[in-house]
Amino acid sequence: MRDNEGMPTPSPTVNTVLPIGPHAVQPPVVLAPMAGITNAPFRTLCREFSGGKGLFVSEMITTRALVERNEKTMQLIRFDATEQPRSIQLYGVDPVTVGKAVRMIAEEGLADHIDLNFGCPVPKVTRKGGGSALPYKRNLLRSILREAVSGAGELPVTMKMRKGIDDDHLTYLDAGRIAVEEGVTAIALHGRTAAQHYGGTADWDAIARLKEHVPEIPVLGNGDIWSAGDALRMVRETGCDGVVVGRGCLGRPWLFADLVAAFEGRADALARPTLREVAGIMVRHATLLGEWIGDESRGVIDFRKHVAWYLKGFAVGSEMRGRLAITSSLEDLRAGLDELDLDQPWPTGADGPRGRTSGNNRVVLPDGWLKDPHDCAGVGEEAELDTSGG
Repeated sequence: MRDNEGMPTPSPTVNTVLPIGPHAVQPPVVLAPMAGITNAPFRTLCREFSGGKGLFVSEMITTRALVERNEKTMQLIRFDATEQPRSIQLYGVDPVTVGKAVRMIAEEGLADHIDLNFGCPVPKVTRKGGGSALPYKRNLLRSILREAVSGAGELPVTMKMRKGIDDDHLTYLDAGRIAVEEGVTAIALHGRTAAQHYGGTADWDAIARLKEHVPEIPVLGNGDIWSAGDALRMVRETGCDGVVVGRGCLGRPWLFADLVAAFEGRADALARPTLREVAGIMVRHATLLGEWIGDESRGVIDFRKHVAWYLKGFAVGSEMRGRLAITSSLEDLRAGLDELDLDQPWPTGADGPRGRTSGNNRVVLPDGWLKDPHDCAGVGEEAELDTSGG
């Protein structure tokens, strides 16, 4: 499953430990929260390949749903007993509700680390002033961070953000300084604006500028990390303290084995699974989902979204791809996979971009949002989403 082609060796200047409060994350690699993806089963797979090293964050949880103990939300924050530290990402726009959610996590021991989402670009979030829209309102951002850090007690609070709304409304430097002043432990920057969504090329220079701007705390880089080599290159070129990996691991949880090997300087450990090995991982992923949900059929149905990512680059006809994408039992999934040429080697070029690539989108914002970067009028508890995972 492994070869040594192209594996970089870290230079002495590359940090191999990321401090997140009392937690020493080694190597400095973080799984990005992804809605509907980074649930407990997927985190389990990634952790297994990493040997338990790194930090694996839950998918986004809305603070209102958590405070109200929404049934789906309480399912999403269930961690496997082996997950240490347990990391929850929260979304919220109302400081009071965010504070309640953070205190609930701290007082009930629901997690060991809290990350705040200020990077989501999807319309259902930004139209309420949340996600990547929120840092434009500097005073609102400060209030949320203050409530979160105060309510967290000994738990470290971090935040993830984008460069800004668009190139005319960049916010990341101001947001970074506010985060430092309010006691945030670390910042992750996705080198794109909300308008870019996932299109174009991530601006790694912005990550370097943020690191220079807030040298007091760790800065993590996010965007266009498709391989272990990309991760080491980002650290070297930007001076960031660690990396956050999102779309690069879709259908490829073994990327975390590569990342661990790269940061540890092992030049003979690139994962190159055959289709037979990939098929086995697919079945295990679907099995874990069924066990987590409590229903095999629902688990396989939830797994369908992963099929195309796992099979990217392999010689699998469109008819079979379609068939595998509508399976509803482990038996059918195994049967379909068994019909493939399972001796195929890892495809050339399959390490490249995957997942969403759309860009240059108009950012949907509340009326008058851009008139004043400080006025928070019109933002309140009603802007909280009532469901999680967005």
